[in-house]
Parts: sequence; structure tokens; C-alpha cells
Amino acid sequence: MSAVAERGRPARRRRVFRHWGLVCGAILTALLLLIALVSLVWTPHSATAIDLTQRLLPPSPRHWLGTDHFGRDIASMLMVGAQNSILVGIVAVAIGVALGVSLGLLAAAQGGWAEEAAMRLADFTFAFPAVLSAILITALLGPGAVNSIIAIGIFNVPVFARLTRGAARAIWTRDFILATRAAGKGGLRITLEHVLPNIASILIVQATIQFALAILAEAGLSYIGLGTQPPFPSWGRMLNEAQTFLFLAPRLAIFPGLAIVAAVLGLNLLGDGLRDLLDPRLRRF
Repeated sequence: MSAVAERGRPARRRRVFRHWGLVCGAILTALLLLIALVSLVWTPHSATAIDLTQRLLPPSPRHWLGTDHFGRDIASMLMVGAQNSILVGIVAVAIGVALGVSLGLLAAAQGGWAEEAAMRLADFTFAFPAVLSAILITALLGPGAVNSIIAIGIFNVPVFARLTRGAARAIWTRDFILATRAAGKGGLRITLEHVLPNIASILIVQATIQFALAILAEAGLSYIGLGTQPPFPSWGRMLNEAQTFLFLAPRLAIFPGLAIVAAVLGLNLLGDGLRDLLDPRLRRF
């Protein structure tokens, strides 16, 4: 068995490196994570320090990407903004996975009224997009990063619930599940030991895609003033503030826009590549 596994590893590595989308996505995602980690301990300048004497400076060795209308260093703001995007993405996806996967597994295992109730709850939640949920939550609790995370997380719940329920129901009809039932295993044990491991690859791919959507949603919420609040940097709010200076200093919008595009593109390519790699029916090589 170990010899077979050893022979399979080089083939798997070749499949990974021959999939250019997966490689590009992994590089962009790793770069995003690296920038966020580096910004925890170092940035070229303070991301929140205001110096009006340095406002709207062009890129230079001192300010790599220039400064904004408050004299803040754009490169430093982008680096710290990556922290916020990753935090929102991780927590929002974690909320969706924890609640959505639990609902989907319950619906697939129990069937009947439990399945109907879980799916109707998912449908009800799905009726409120992330932006609308954020507006409702903001009206009650006020704008902020925490409220935007809750809104995006709630939106992720029905996505994972529907996906998990569909994939799990397909596993429950397999012959080996009938064998485990005949062996006396209960529904919870079968779900944890057999169903969940067999749909884990699908959930990993979907989590990667929802991560990208969470970053995009957070940028949109910050753009309309419902996300991360000043003085903490946010890519979406940087775009909002750049509107006034779009013709005077277009770089103020170009750089955060490129950061959002790179992050979302990288995660989408990574998710698409993982889908092809983990699902043998979709392999192109």
C-alpha cells in the first residue's frame, strides 16, 4: 500500500504543476497571505498616520505607491487592508461552514420533516443577500467590521447547507453505507466517519470560492460605508475615498482595485484548480 502511495505522489505533483490556473491561484493567494503576515510586524510607514504636507505624492523610493489626500502611505494601507480582507473572509466562511454544513448533514441524514425544515430555513436565509443583511444589521447595531462579517457569514450558510445536503444524500445511497448500517452503526457515526470525509473535497473547494466572494463583499460593504470604519484601512473604503481624486490621482483607485482583483482572481483560480485536482471526473490531465 505504501509503495502504491509513493508511486502516486510524483503523478499528483505533475498534475498540480501542469494545471497553470491552480499554480497561479496558489501563488496569488500565498502572496496575499504573505503580505498580510508581513504587515503584522512591518510596514514602510504607519498606515493611519496623517501628514498633510505629504499629500498626493507620486510613487517614489520613500513612498513606493505614493500617498493619498491625507498624506497616508498607500502601500502601507494596502498591506494592512489585506489583514482585514483575510480576517473577514476566514471568519465569514467559518460561520457558513459551521452552520451550513451542520444543517446540510442533518437534512441528508434525517430526511422527512427535519430535511424540509432545514432547507426552508436555508431558503429563508438565502433571500437576504450580504449587502441587504448588512444594512439590516447596521440599522440595529451600527456599521463596523464585525457586523459585516456577521452579514457575509449568514449569507454563506444556505450556500453550504444546500451543497452539503446534495452531496451527502448521494453518499447515503451508496452500498457501503448500507453495509455500515448493517454493521450496527448509528446515523451520527456514519455521518462523521463516512459521509463527511467523502464530501470534504467538495466543501474545501466551495470554501475557497466563498472566501473570494467574502473579500469582494467586504470591499463592497466598506465602499458604501457599512464595513470597516476609519482609521483602519480597507480596500473598499480606499476606492470610495479615491472617487474625488479620480482624474487628479487615478492611482488612488487603481492600486486598491488591483489588490481586490488579484485576491479574488487568485482564490477563484485556486478553487477551480482544486476542483479539477480533487474530483477525478473533472480532471483535464
